[in-house]
Amino acid sequence: MRRTRGAVGRIRRAGAVVAGCAAAVAAAGLAPTAAQAAQAVPSSGGGAVVRTDAGWVRGEVTREGRQFLGIPYAEQPVGDLRWRPPRPAEPWRGVRDADAFGNRCVQTASWDPGYENPSHTEDCLDLNVYAPEGGERRPVMVWLHGGGLTAGAGEDIVPDAFARQTGAVVVTVNYRLGAMGFLATEGLDQEAADRVSGNFGMQDQQAALRWVRANIGRFGGDAGRVTIAGESAGGRSVCTQLASPGARGLYRAGIVESGAYGDCAGRAHGKAVASGAEFAKKAGCPDPATALNCLRRKPAKDILAAQAGFDWGPVVGGGFLPQQPMKAYAAGSAAGIPVLNGANSDEGRLFVYPRFEGQGKPLTAAQYPGALTQEYGAQVGAAALKRYPLSAFASPTHAFAATAGDRMFACSALRLDRALAGRGPVYGYEFADRTSPPFASIREAGRTFDFGATHVNEVQYLFKHFGLKTPLNREQRALSRQMVGYWGSFIHGGPPRAEGQPTVPDQREHPGQVLSLRTASAGGNTVGTALDGVHVCDLWDSVPAE
Repeated sequence: MRRTRGAVGRIRRAGAVVAGCAAAVAAAGLAPTAAQAAQAVPSSGGGAVVRTDAGWVRGEVTREGRQFLGIPYAEQPVGDLRWRPPRPAEPWRGVRDADAFGNRCVQTASWDPGYENPSHTEDCLDLNVYAPEGGERRPVMVWLHGGGLTAGAGEDIVPDAFARQTGAVVVTVNYRLGAMGFLATEGLDQEAADRVSGNFGMQDQQAALRWVRANIGRFGGDAGRVTIAGESAGGRSVCTQLASPGARGLYRAGIVESGAYGDCAGRAHGKAVASGAEFAKKAGCPDPATALNCLRRKPAKDILAAQAGFDWGPVVGGGFLPQQPMKAYAAGSAAGIPVLNGANSDEGRLFVYPRFEGQGKPLTAAQYPGALTQEYGAQVGAAALKRYPLSAFASPTHAFAATAGDRMFACSALRLDRALAGRGPVYGYEFADRTSPPFASIREAGRTFDFGATHVNEVQYLFKHFGLKTPLNREQRALSRQMVGYWGSFIHGGPPRAEGQPTVPDQREHPGQVLSLRTASAGGNTVGTALDGVHVCDLWDSVPAE
């Protein structure tokens, strides 16, 4: 997720706007074999040394376990490798220190935490491994970060405590973003084996999954029990990988957090190529015959400067993504793959805030009808005005935010539940802790605005967000422990469960039933069937997905 940056513009450009701890489950640790012990030995510096297929890495031992940061999983896409599929990492000699995060992939700056500075560095295809001490053949979670496919990095979450509490190995991944990750042009089509370009960032994710398959056993993980997971654009990435033939066999389950927006749809190939031609002109490379060579010579900062205003995301029509994800699911893609999928109850508030209160211009009651018409058109706007009366909300901004969140996230998540339920186990949840603290950068800026259970707020209940331990109260810490239990049991291969709490319902057996995650004083975790009505999905399901 781009967090709020894209939301200052039109909400209807959903792809650009979004485009991203009851007891925990403990793994039964087995004594390491002699072969494995030879791969992971203490170093003289108090860390741990592990051999990967490209060379030895030295990580660190922390209070939570072992961590290995900044491991290259592919050859860096610099020079002539810009806009080419990822290649295996070049081997190195000796022992490589893995005690610091790698570079963030090329991205612009915003006021969001962790995004304050731009990155112009293409040397960024690294991953981070967090492994509990002792044991082997633990389940693995591979986390794909959010950021609207234009920002973010694997370091945005620190899942060391989560790994220890769940007994899982966790891997976080960097992948190419924006134009660097998703440019499609005629010239790039000609270089592609299937004549369809524009999926470089998604191909990076698959390269990371292949690295996990080849190497994770040396860190104590089980390559046969990999769950791919992500939030916002990371969740959308999971949707895409579920539909991609190239990802088959690289994972056994998926977790989608607030990632079903726009029905996980990719860009049509023809439109993506036409957009790429416009981008090339904006970047100063207008001649189609020389555009690709021209773009490859451009400094990364020039590419970054030109990418604003374009929609960046996966491209449909080639071998990577033959058809739209929803059609792929109907045709049998992701058959038998368990999925934990959900959204937050107040997703839209984070995106609407900077458009109104964030600029010191709260939406007024008089402006509300016009804002709906401008956003959704006359017919849908009039219907929304009736279904979202101001009398039901604390303010006109909150009413408008409800329309945005319901359309982009809540109803899309429920549609994804239905689409996947015929293919395998699907567990639906909604994060509904309306007391949850907003992430750091807006706590002060929006201190008088009620963000509720808004976009990204569930992440801090699972991991350290941007390395920060969020100040949760006693009830919120209890909910956090329960959520770690749910996520952990799912990663271990069972239904999502937490001690003393209801099990997340399987949509195959209980269609439409979703677990709402709340603190005890707000009613606790409850299973219900009313979310479709609460989020007015009969209206939004009739409107084409964005």
